[in-house]
Amino acid sequence: MRILVVGAGAIGGYFGGRLLEAGRDVTFLVRKRRREQLARTGLSIRSRLGDVDLPAPTVMAEDLRDPFDLILLSCKAYDLDDAMASFAPAVGPSTAILPLLNGVRHIDRLAERFGAQAVLGGQCVISTTLDPDGRILHLNDAHTLTFGERDGSLTPRVEAIAAEFSVAGFESRASSAIMQEMWEKWVFIASFAGITCLMRAPIGDIVAAGAGDISISLLDECAQIAHRQGFPPSDAMQQRIRAVFTTTGSLLTASMLRDVERGAQTEVEHILGDLLRRGGGSAAYPLLRIAHAHLATYEAQRRRRESDT
Repeated sequence: MRILVVGAGAIGGYFGGRLLEAGRDVTFLVRKRRREQLARTGLSIRSRLGDVDLPAPTVMAEDLRDPFDLILLSCKAYDLDDAMASFAPAVGPSTAILPLLNGVRHIDRLAERFGAQAVLGGQCVISTTLDPDGRILHLNDAHTLTFGERDGSLTPRVEAIAAEFSVAGFESRASSAIMQEMWEKWVFIASFAGITCLMRAPIGDIVAAGAGDISISLLDECAQIAHRQGFPPSDAMQQRIRAVFTTTGSLLTASMLRDVERGAQTEVEHILGDLLRRGGGSAAYPLLRIAHAHLATYEAQRRRRESDT
């Protein structure tokens, strides 16, 4: 199976690197700067679960000629248009596109561009970042990739992908309910990012301030929207999230807060904005509306600063 990993950043580089380590046929679609960096240093992963240092086969968009069997997509939501344009020449009649973005808005966009049949559902659970030299740092012990047909069927291509992934150094699972799992993760990410960005603090400090109930109320609003869309989070999932949001002394913060703290662009519209729109009326979800407005205001300020420089 020929696999094209779009980008060689913290997530795509990790999962693609583990597949490459296992001897799979992997090529990374990268921009010029990342290609030059990888030519100097190779693909480097630092992880408590095993380090990787390998030459990375790379290609640039203008050099794509033939279709790939699988495209693994892990770009930021705000880069999706550019990413689709870059890998379009690699999409053939039987190509499967496996996106690992949060939310579901990207599923609609990919299906519009490449056809619904081409697009799988997918998600990952991992914490990674790039260091200043471009090495991929794996920050915890979780490295799970879940995927499946959006209608829940176990098709030959899902079985083939499962076989490819089974030998790689990460946990993988074919799911018969991938859209449900994506919605449950979305509820968690939206409420987690919303409350930690709104308070500009980790969970433990929010609890210490006596505001843990606000976190739970925001979670309830997000869960109501998922229920309205036909994907109610399970009781077990909601209990796990509630436990996370009420843990005394927890230092957990959402990656979106870390983006804000370093003045970077966020995925606010993809994560919070799209969820709010699917709710059908912001008045019914006041906390989500405030969290979204807070981050949208940050984005307006960030764009103004950029335009002034």
